[in-house]
Amino acid sequence: MTTAVPAPAAPAEVSPVPQPHRPTRPARPPQPQRARRSGGRDRRRGDRPRWGVRIAAGLSLVVLVSGAVGHAVMTGLDTGIERVDPFKDMKNRPQAGHGVNFLLVGTDGREKITPEEKREYRLGGAPCHCTDTIMLVHISADKERASVVSLPRDSYAEVPAHRDLVTGKDHGAHPVRLNAAYAEGGPGLTVRTVENMTRVKIDHYLEVDFTSFMKTVDAMGGVEICTVKTMRDPNTGLDLLPGTHRLSGGQALQYVRSRHVDGASDLGRMQRQQRFLAALIKEATSGGMLLNPVKFKQVSSTLLGSVRADRDFGSEQMLALGQAMRDFTPSSSEFASVPVGDASYKVKGIGSTVKWDEPKAAKLFESLRSDRPLAPARPGRAANATATAAAARPVPVPVDVAPQAIRVQVENGTRIDGLGGRVDEALRTTGFDTTRAPGNGAGRDVKRTVISYDPRWDRSARTVSTALPGSELRAVTGQGRTVLVIAGADYKKVVPVRPEDPYQGEVGVVTGDQVVCGG
Repeated sequence: MTTAVPAPAAPAEVSPVPQPHRPTRPARPPQPQRARRSGGRDRRRGDRPRWGVRIAAGLSLVVLVSGAVGHAVMTGLDTGIERVDPFKDMKNRPQAGHGVNFLLVGTDGREKITPEEKREYRLGGAPCHCTDTIMLVHISADKERASVVSLPRDSYAEVPAHRDLVTGKDHGAHPVRLNAAYAEGGPGLTVRTVENMTRVKIDHYLEVDFTSFMKTVDAMGGVEICTVKTMRDPNTGLDLLPGTHRLSGGQALQYVRSRHVDGASDLGRMQRQQRFLAALIKEATSGGMLLNPVKFKQVSSTLLGSVRADRDFGSEQMLALGQAMRDFTPSSSEFASVPVGDASYKVKGIGSTVKWDEPKAAKLFESLRSDRPLAPARPGRAANATATAAAARPVPVPVDVAPQAIRVQVENGTRIDGLGGRVDEALRTTGFDTTRAPGNGAGRDVKRTVISYDPRWDRSARTVSTALPGSELRAVTGQGRTVLVIAGADYKKVVPVRPEDPYQGEVGVVTGDQVVCGG
């Protein structure tokens, strides 16, 4: 982003506004007092343009001075940024579109965290030197919209040929989980891999580790988060009761890292990260930070002083970004996750990966390239008929885990032809992530539908059981995250379900005002 900040001393920037009533002409001597009194109506008409010029000139000076103050306040912050060159020697890059694209990467860096913080926020263990969070952030060309797309860290990816940063060995193109691209080739290989997968040209690279994340949140005075149910994760130490909370940097880190609070695993974690980013934007735009040069510098210096960024991103770009966001509201931001086709795509030598739904993903990234909003237009009065029809449908039953986060394999346990296919389709229509490949069970005389599940995913199994009333739950240790449904002769229908948290597990696009407190 290269928005220029005007200098205060440049006279050309404060050129007078042309007078609207008469063309410019040579100055004339002052009128006698008597003539001015006799021409009251002409005097009033003539004074307005002069006052218009003065007001316009005054406003121009205010804008110029405030811009200059902002520029002066931000000057010198670039020296604290650790630089990387992720675009070095890159060839065959996607064509640039409209707007500006950032690749925002969160890394599992714990080296600078104190022993006390490690104990308090459950950050023990060795860092993986991989990407923990990957987001594409698009700022529209008109500076009125920010679109954020989360890329699952376990996404199936194919890295291009490169040299391994650790071993120095040359590698040909090969499949990996997306977060492993950073471990093998650092920021450069990560950018190349993401561009190859999305065909979106990345303009700037920002890398944030645990320490810089906590410091930035603390510099803002914390961020407000709302929860509709208790959130506890023994792995991170997160423990939030239902209600509104102002999270410190360490608590915010627990919130965005937690994967075991709702059974939705990485999908739920990505959505909490999006919700947090929406709250961060609301905090910045509604709390006056962007209009307070001192506060803006404090937050910016904290962020820029502890991140890694490409060579072209610095204080000038940070100031331009802040100015662009001054008119933002929560609804100016929109959030989406890459549509998933197979959440448990097996790859030899790697294990389970997340395979994207290629047609839907391509449509999503085409919207970014074309600088189009991801979220559909809000429905108006024309949607009343649709709303009336929707009201006639059965009310979904609240469940603990969103159906979109649950992988289901269906088998036909009867001799009823096509029963497995009907159950698979009904579960998929309700929102479950079915394999779309129903099979035949070992036995063909199952009278009562059976739900087989790994005890580690018991909440997911209970959600499936709610959708299939009367079914039998059967725990099978070591089965994995996929829930197996063996359709019995008692099957009648699938009951619609929805998560208790209306945005947990939601696969579609949401805007910031839908997920922040009071939204």
